[in-house]
Amino acid sequence: MFENKVPRTELSSLGEFGLIDHIAKSIHLTGERVLKGIGDDAAVIEHGGATMVISKDLLIEGVHFDLAFHPLKHLGFKAVAVNVSDLCAMNATATEILVGVAISNRFSLEAVEELYEGMQLACQKYNVNIVGGDTTSSRSGLMISITVLGTATKEQICYRTGAAVNDLICVTGDLGAAYMGLQILEREKRIFLESPNVQPNLSGNDYILERQLKPEARVDQIKKLAELGVKPTSMIDISDGLASELMHLCKNSQVGAVIYESKLPIDGQTYERAREFGIDPTVAAVNGGEDYELLFTLQQQDYEKIRPHADVSIIGYITEVDKGIKLMDKSDNEVVLKAQGWNHF
Repeated sequence: MFENKVPRTELSSLGEFGLIDHIAKSIHLTGERVLKGIGDDAAVIEHGGATMVISKDLLIEGVHFDLAFHPLKHLGFKAVAVNVSDLCAMNATATEILVGVAISNRFSLEAVEELYEGMQLACQKYNVNIVGGDTTSSRSGLMISITVLGTATKEQICYRTGAAVNDLICVTGDLGAAYMGLQILEREKRIFLESPNVQPNLSGNDYILERQLKPEARVDQIKKLAELGVKPTSMIDISDGLASELMHLCKNSQVGAVIYESKLPIDGQTYERAREFGIDPTVAAVNGGEDYELLFTLQQQDYEKIRPHADVSIIGYITEVDKGIKLMDKSDNEVVLKAQGWNHF
């Protein structure tokens, strides 16, 4: 037998975004239609005088969701919402989706109908149409692939590259709730597996459970920013955790950042459940992920416009790149921020 001397590089040594960067190096765009390719929440393509914004997300059973506690209708809604969220992060409006589903014969027709019912509910909420897709069989669980299409003017689109020194760092909503909702669900699943006759105890956790099972794309916040006459200088949605997303913004914009622990928006239910689980609420907020809130930067001159807006929190500011990315804790100590959120590999 010939020995295979080709060196092997483990994907875990790269991580998801290292892999994306590696693939992007070999991709060469031709023509002038593509205004933005790999490296943002969505691609931006010019076609016939219009600007199209396109993104795709995969949801894989056993990786992104557990059907032991994720109702199919909620899953269908979530699959659409997380894709619409990517277009929100570009300051664009979603208009259509294509749905690909790989499904095994353990699912009935009624189960498939329930999944698509959830998708339709999300489409109605976000004014999006399902215009096509693909179905195939699967031998390794349920897989959902959604491509979302939308529109925006060139001037309206926000990229990850526009943050500048002294810009304000803002987030919509609150952070860490989806992560704590997942902790509740996984705890109850463990209890059920050990004692199948014990009923799950989910009472008093409605908010954080919904944030995990049925997240909302912040279309309302995109509309509100437009009403206020505010355009972010950069923006991204929070799927892998605040720390991870802030690092993406800083890397793409070639800047540093300081955020304040005392300014992080954490819901009371999130805070209480984190303490019960022995988790620092700040860790849940900074590294939890799946909140699908918007993280964006703003010129200081827009502060007065945004200040009365109750669902946006200003959590820090942008610094020079050589100052790194720091968290100022409640004792005024600077801590180097590290991304400890979701890692696909």
